Amino acid sequence: MSNIGSYEERYKNFDWKISEQELEYGKDGQYNIGYYCSDRICEKGLGSKPALIWEGFTGEVKKYTYDDIRAYSNTTAKFLQDQGVKPGDRVCLFMDKIPELYICFLGILKMGGIAQPLFSAFGEEALITRLDDAKTKAILTTRKHAGKVRRIRKDLPELATIIIVDADDKPLNPGEVSFGMEKLPRVEKFDIVKVERETPSVLHYTSGTTGKPKGAQHVHNSLVAQYITSKWVLDLKADDIYWCTADPGWVTGTSYGIIGPWANGVTQVVLDAGFSAQNWYAFIERMKVTMWYSAPTAIRMLMKEGFDAVKKHDLSSLRHLASVGEPLNAEAVIWSEKAFGKPFYDTFWQTETGAMMICNYPGMKVKPGSMGKPFPGIIASVVNPKTFEPVDKPGTVGLIAFRPGWPSMMRAYWNNKETYDGKFKNGWYLSGDRSSIDADGYYWFVGRDDDVINTAGHLVGPFEIESALLEHPAVA
Repeated sequence: MSNIGSYEERYKNFDWKISEQELEYGKDGQYNIGYYCSDRICEKGLGSKPALIWEGFTGEVKKYTYDDIRAYSNTTAKFLQDQGVKPGDRVCLFMDKIPELYICFLGILKMGGIAQPLFSAFGEEALITRLDDAKTKAILTTRKHAGKVRRIRKDLPELATIIIVDADDKPLNPGEVSFGMEKLPRVEKFDIVKVERETPSVLHYTSGTTGKPKGAQHVHNSLVAQYITSKWVLDLKADDIYWCTADPGWVTGTSYGIIGPWANGVTQVVLDAGFSAQNWYAFIERMKVTMWYSAPTAIRMLMKEGFDAVKKHDLSSLRHLASVGEPLNAEAVIWSEKAFGKPFYDTFWQTETGAMMICNYPGMKVKPGSMGKPFPGIIASVVNPKTFEPVDKPGTVGLIAFRPGWPSMMRAYWNNKETYDGKFKNGWYLSGDRSSIDADGYYWFVGRDDDVINTAGHLVGPFEIESALLEHPAVA
């Protein structure tokens, strides 16, 4: 049986205190995400359980137990304190998907810092824009990416320290320090900084497709939503082997690639290698992945490889599949049912929402191409873009909107109050995305508000056009 059980019953009777009670959130005045993703799991007697199994592009495999990530995140926290990093300072993580990225993230939170993960493929311009806006105090990076940071450092007066996590004995520049997470003495005991629910925890920059990138500021209380959505939407269970393909440089990679799974005490696997259907299927088979969370773009790339690539591997371990990041075409849902014997369950949320908002749930009927229904505790609607009043006719296109107040809602755009305030109208948070709601309460994505096409008086989104094209036999 799925963790969520009956969606209708859960939605009708839901209270966020359900999540808080399961987490024992606030026990002994503790609200720090870092504690709930490591120390708490160890206190439950699961310290020897694998927390992270990492595989690099060369085939190298590293395994870390919950006790390991607890101790190594402590080591990170103490090291940052020794470097003069203070609670509230922004600490950037700029590296590939190596173990340090995941574990140091918790260490930053444990010492009260604000974690600022950035995608490692960013160039110098993208990097300096975000570091300058956040007034970042320290950055953890690798030799591979240090050159970018060095070249822009002169323009970042607030950046006090560059920390190289794989420097070993290589020479460093002034103002740079080496941090060998596993080479320093393990810190078994660390006084995790006590924070409040509303203490800032993570600063994630939006992609900037509609203007200058904006830093969405999240708080430790976001854990309450990330924990329960991981349990009910991803259906995480104690014996799962979970794979989230997202990079922690983006919000999915932190909310559901670090916080959600580790707060639930599951084993997650990470593949730090280039994409290919062969690599991915072999990884799933090798690791016996049971829950797979990926993106529609990747799914469509797998579709191009066809069913023969699937048949070469034993993927029978897969129990549940979900997708995020962009609309999931009906074609992809139908294909996955044929390829894996089960559909991908689409989920909708944003950097700004911090956690899943509209989803398809295990055990609930999936309508291929639909976003699903609002998560319990989320009051959602489609509103008129001029009056910001909910539309009352099924099938009417409008803006997806949410009543503010869910735990993981961003609390600010960093240094951008005017833009933040503009996201709220008539008591609603406006997502900037358009959809309709059918007679059964399912949401159907149309497109970004600024991407919608008016044809013969009807609003049509690029996603709808793409979906129609994919149904044509001439489209590969």
